[in-house]
Amino acid sequence: MKRLAIFTAAIAAAVHVAGPVAAKPPPNWDGLVQVKAKRLNLVYLQPGADFRGYTKVMLAPTELAFEKNWQRDYNRGTRSLSSRISDSDIQDALKRGVAASNDIFAEAWTKAGYAVVAEPGPDVLRVNTGIVHIRVSAPDQPTAGRSYNFAGEAGSGTLFVEARDSMTGALLGRAIDQRIAGDNSAAWRTGSSNRGDFRAMVERWATASVRGMDELKSLSPIQP
Repeated sequence: MKRLAIFTAAIAAAVHVAGPVAAKPPPNWDGLVQVKAKRLNLVYLQPGADFRGYTKVMLAPTELAFEKNWQRDYNRGTRSLSSRISDSDIQDALKRGVAASNDIFAEAWTKAGYAVVAEPGPDVLRVNTGIVHIRVSAPDQPTAGRSYNFAGEAGSGTLFVEARDSMTGALLGRAIDQRIAGDNSAAWRTGSSNRGDFRAMVERWATASVRGMDELKSLSPIQP
């Protein structure tokens, strides 16, 4: 959790996490240089980094965190005690979200031809992934009577991806991307639809991450 807090603070410094990606993000981040990216909002790479030798990946468990004060602010706007979000609701959602995200990222890398391994090696890239500032627009909480939750979207989140050499720990790149989960129109939101919309968002991130790796190989060694 300490590492996640550090990353969340770093992301907040790099982008305005409460709104769109900052118009003028910092050009450098921990020695990495910002480069133009097609698939993700912000990408920073180590000049001279060479990704061509990596054929396998070590995937750290995906780290998840809700937007700060989201639970408190949501509960303040609810009239029914039964519809409030409890601490156990948060922990259960995070537990299920981590498990689902781990599977999604592992499947994406495997389908792309990368072996997912547990030990470092000269051809192994260590990939750390997290989804932070998660916000659910209309949680489907039980109420005493029948109720319907409508919202313009299911919610949103911010992805961060960090790539390191598995043998040396050398930092090779980082990326950040903010996305909305679900369509951008008023709709009836249920627990099932929320889970489906957030899963689709993570699947798009996983695909973008893998395709981004293929592009990095074609551009290696990275020129500043």
